Amino acid sequence: MNDFQENIDRQIEFNKARNLFCSEINSSLRFIPETILAIEKIKEIDTTSKNLLIDYVTNKAMEEFCRVNQYYSFNEKAKKDLRKIYANLFLSFRKRKNPIDVIAKAHYENLVNWLRETNPFAEKIFLSKDEIIETVACSEYSHTLQIEILQIDINEMKGPVIDIGCGMQGNLVTHLREKGIEAYGIDRFARNDPFLIKSDWFEYEFGKNKWGTIISNLGFSNHFKHHHYRNDGDFIIYAKKYMDILNSLKIGGCFHYAPELDFIEQYLDESKYQITKRSVGRYDFKALKVKRLK
Repeated sequence: MNDFQENIDRQIEFNKARNLFCSEINSSLRFIPETILAIEKIKEIDTTSKNLLIDYVTNKAMEEFCRVNQYYSFNEKAKKDLRKIYANLFLSFRKRKNPIDVIAKAHYENLVNWLRETNPFAEKIFLSKDEIIETVACSEYSHTLQIEILQIDINEMKGPVIDIGCGMQGNLVTHLREKGIEAYGIDRFARNDPFLIKSDWFEYEFGKNKWGTIISNLGFSNHFKHHHYRNDGDFIIYAKKYMDILNSLKIGGCFHYAPELDFIEQYLDESKYQITKRSVGRYDFKALKVKRLK
């Protein structure tokens, strides 16, 4: 089982940052020799192990897509469809009705069609690019940097706290809990931890009057801004979720985030929300604190 997982990791590493929409991609995307050797042993895997491997490669592929472009968004249907692509790939390996290169070509074409359907903007920005593309930067920040950027005084922080887009490790959540603060985090790639929730922020129900503090450093508002300026962006969905987040605050609770969202903040009811905007050192964006008044 571990050998197969290691092979999956090597295969994904081989295809790392390759542009699926490049016209020359079919000649460069292929199965590495280790994968071909593993295919020969695929019939030895029992059903349970096969399903675990399909889940593993689906999650790893999803992580790689989001590493290439953090603005890719995949709902539950997209995830199920991607899993189906890999389930069909395993089935093709077992049946071996076609040569390996034919199976590989069909598989990568399926991935292209899936990405085109789930994130149409991807083809527009990558179609004319080179075979290897530059990633859209996305980092997991230290708790120190996040507190510094958002300019939060944790001694005055009200609980419970939730960090939206906390990262796989949930660095800030861990730090806050070590300080005795009830804190949780959500992230689509969160590790297994009782205080971290593996979820997309659209799928997560924030509730009503629930949170004392909500945090999102270069996460939710960064993506909201991206969609606001995109011609085909899901800005309406983001606007609705933004208001859901504010409504999930307790009275007196605060939503700390960066960058700012001038295009929606200007419409907030001043009798309900108090906005504090601060410059962030040498950065060209501002940190926001929205406090719910009633």
